[in-house]
Amino acid sequence: MSGYAKTAILLAGLTALFIVIGGALGGESGALVALLVAGGMNLFAWWTSDKVVLRMAGARPIGPADAPRLYALTEQLARRAGLPMPALYVIDEEQPNAFATGRDPANAAVAVNAGLLRHLSEEEVAGVIAHELAHIRNRDTLIMTVTATIAGAISMLAQFGFLFRGGDSRNNPFGPIGLILMLILAPLAAMLVQMAISRSREYEADRVGAEICGNPRWLASALVTLQNAARRIENHHAEANPALAHMFIVNPLSGARMDNLFSTHPSTENRVRALLELEARRGGDGGIAPRPAPPRRAGGSVPSSGWR
Repeated sequence: MSGYAKTAILLAGLTALFIVIGGALGGESGALVALLVAGGMNLFAWWTSDKVVLRMAGARPIGPADAPRLYALTEQLARRAGLPMPALYVIDEEQPNAFATGRDPANAAVAVNAGLLRHLSEEEVAGVIAHELAHIRNRDTLIMTVTATIAGAISMLAQFGFLFRGGDSRNNPFGPIGLILMLILAPLAAMLVQMAISRSREYEADRVGAEICGNPRWLASALVTLQNAARRIENHHAEANPALAHMFIVNPLSGARMDNLFSTHPSTENRVRALLELEARRGGDGGIAPRPAPPRRAGGSVPSSGWR
């Protein structure tokens, strides 16, 4: 089953959950109000989230003069993906990692941790950038906004039902105890489906990213390097804002806290296995041809000699 089919099935399940809970707790009017409120909140978040997320991550914009090799590589991969060149940002974190954001391909941005250029080979960096471009091409920010809208509406419905119908046992099909259980279980079920959709989008971005860079093994190797580094190197911005964790290509949280108890990321081992199976089925086309390193720029914001 393709990643798109899995996502469609999970979204349909989340919608069905919303309809069932909405009818039971809030009726048609309550369900509609919850959906409109959650939709308005998430529409605002979708429109402005890229600026908010980049600011929370401590990202700063860079141009071709700051990181010529990274800029040229991203430009080349964007052409292969049929995308406009995204804005590039760097985060002053030693842990190698990256994420993409933006409401559509014309307003997209790719942010990389500075450690990505110091710990990964150029081929591995190409795999990571291709993965993030795949998120942009697949419009995963839109998919996750729709998912968040429905999940948020379910949570609102559960709270509305508890606040406004909890004391009315005559018209309440669940009773007071049933409503308490619904208040706890309905948002939990929505969150689990939301995380399953996020994991499905990661698998799909891996597959499309491998096609963009032309060599699944580059991305597979990068994922192993990133996961090993994430266990050793703390990502201070992500630890301070755990809500950002789901955006990165691998979970940036160290695990010292309970923030990653329910991970939005598939296991790295499963992702690598899927990429190697993809390589075995279709083979690589050799990937993009890495360009010769340009002269180093004195005082550049990102070291251009970081690729070993």
